[in-house]
Amino acid sequence: MERDMDTVTALWSMTAGLLIGLCYLVGFTFIVAFVYRIYLYAATPAPLPIPTTPAPRTIPGSALRVAGDVVLFQNLLKYDKPLWIGAWLFHVGLLLILLRHLRYFVYPIPNWIIDLQTLGVYAGFLFPLPALYLLWRRFAFKRVLYVSGVPDLGVLILLAAIAGSGILMKYAAHVYLVDVKAFVVGLLTFQPVAPPAHPVFIVHLMLVLALMLYFPFSKLMHAGGIFFSPTRYQPYRTLERRYVNPWNLTKDEG
Repeated sequence: MERDMDTVTALWSMTAGLLIGLCYLVGFTFIVAFVYRIYLYAATPAPLPIPTTPAPRTIPGSALRVAGDVVLFQNLLKYDKPLWIGAWLFHVGLLLILLRHLRYFVYPIPNWIIDLQTLGVYAGFLFPLPALYLLWRRFAFKRVLYVSGVPDLGVLILLAAIAGSGILMKYAAHVYLVDVKAFVVGLLTFQPVAPPAHPVFIVHLMLVLALMLYFPFSKLMHAGGIFFSPTRYQPYRTLERRYVNPWNLTKDEG
């Protein structure tokens, strides 16, 4: 019996070490890839005025327009109200869930995070509904299905699975939250400890790591790319002089 226990302990220690290493690998990849994608967005030249009209004529107006797109999805609201409802609830729910999870990353926990806990619980419970609606919509409309790829469908399923496993831990397969926080804080302070030996938590963690690894290489980068979209951030202005692409110049013209 003792030998069996020693074997189980050794296997779990090895598994915990692999999970910790995987967390660091995914975290490093996420940060580097995300920053690199933002750099590419910022470094891409946009010499021509191509704002989507009607557009503001001033830079502050353009900044306000981008803020409206980020917070209210106002451009989507104009053209597809059912999609706007589903997408807005989806993103707001995701934001509340992320803010609620900050309690695992900080100590002491600020009062505003404590005040958000109940709202975050409701958001987590309802989050699968807009995710499933967006997934259903991709199959229900031929024009949407035509432009949908496997990654578009997979990421919605992944997010719904993350929310589902979180709800399961909240209401059925409870996990000891002190161990969860010790694991997360240990990772952040580079003093890692073993994660909770809880199968649902391990599944939840692996799903989150899969999302983090996929995020900077996918369409999800619109979360950062929207701030670098010339059709949104550029004010309306006329082209004061003819633009000549330098690549088209001959040797004599150059």
